[in-house]
Amino acid sequence: MKQMKCLLMALMCLISSSVMADDTPIPVEQLPEAAKTFVQTNFKGQKIVYAEKDWNSFECRLADGTKIEFTKKGAWKKIDRKAAAVPEAIVPAAIQEYVKANFEGCMVTKIDKERYGYDIELSNDMDLKFNFQGVLIGMDD
Repeated sequence: MKQMKCLLMALMCLISSSVMADDTPIPVEQLPEAAKTFVQTNFKGQKIVYAEKDWNSFECRLADGTKIEFTKKGAWKKIDRKAAAVPEAIVPAAIQEYVKANFEGCMVTKIDKERYGYDIELSNDMDLKFNFQGVLIGMDD
C-alpha cells in the first residue's frame, strides 16, 4: 500500500510539472502592460499576432515574424528577428560599436539576456557573447 501511495504521488508530480511547462495561448490583452509598451515603442507599426504564457514567462510574435520573450513582469528576455535587425535602442551601445568595428555590414538579428550578459547572433550566423559592460567574452560560428 505504501509503495502504491509513493507511485501515485510521483505520477501526480510528473503530470503537474508537465502541465506547468506547457505554453498556453492567451489573448494579446493579457500580456503585461510593460511588454505591450515595449513592442509599441520599439517595433512601431508591428502588430502582435500571437501571445502565450508559461509558468514564468510570456512570448509574443509580431506580424513580421519577430519573436519576443518577456519575464512575468514584462521585461524583455529574448528577441529573435531572423532576417531583420534588432532595433538599435535595444542593443547596448558598446555591443553596437564592437559589431560595427569588427563585422562590417552585419546586423544583430537576435539578442538574449543571460546571467552573464548578452548573447547575440549576427546576420552572418556568428554568435557573440558579451558581459553586461559590453566586453566580448566568447564567440561561436
